[in-house]
Amino acid sequence: MLEYTQYNNNSAKPHIQEVLDTMEAYKQEFIDFMVESDVLKFGDFTLKSGRKSPFFMNAGAYVTGTQLMRLGEYYAKAIHETYGDDFDVLFGPAYKGIPISVVTAVAYAKLYGKEVRYCSDRKEEGSFLGSKLKDGDRVIMIEDVTTSGKSMEETVPKVRGAADVTIIGLMVSLNRMEVGLGGKVSALDEIKERYGFETSAIVSMADVVEHLYNKECEGRVVIDDKLKAAIDTYYEQYGVRN
Repeated sequence: MLEYTQYNNNSAKPHIQEVLDTMEAYKQEFIDFMVESDVLKFGDFTLKSGRKSPFFMNAGAYVTGTQLMRLGEYYAKAIHETYGDDFDVLFGPAYKGIPISVVTAVAYAKLYGKEVRYCSDRKEEGSFLGSKLKDGDRVIMIEDVTTSGKSMEETVPKVRGAADVTIIGLMVSLNRMEVGLGGKVSALDEIKERYGFETSAIVSMADVVEHLYNKECEGRVVIDDKLKAAIDTYYEQYGVRN
């Protein structure tokens, strides 16, 4: 995963080209897809954590059949590349994780010919949707994005309490690359340290900035110099430091 780096206009182009040369095509497509679907937005937003952010991601904006089909395929490709195919269940925490786990299971069967089960929790009843978890199951957790890791705090004990399962890892759409509740490492790294399974994302905010800075998408420049400066300022306060 790329680390977020500061760069000026003079040094940006070579660095951007180097990253784009090594960034998988589906990741570049996914970034454009988030913007085109109005899922990844830029402006002034107040997050649940109280932080004022120049960007916001809302997976609830995927609403059409084509969008959901493509979303599942991007998740399936990222999971296949990161964790391989040795797992049995895709678990999506309520609520946004429910449709993501379903469309990813469909995409996995289509792209890789592998049948995986989906499972999600019911917040109100404390029970589950989809497949029951069984002893020996190997589970991939799926989220849209995580800033604080709170959803894992609620769902990991449920999953591990339902059966003797192994959680292989977590896959999210976007790694925001900012410090978690502990204030030292990212939310994804906090989850890894706390629960002992791997964490990953389809793309990071470093990927997003590198791909969209001074580039047209949907007929407009999405991240111009002004927005880039706002993102830099945000990461000066909340970004993960090496």
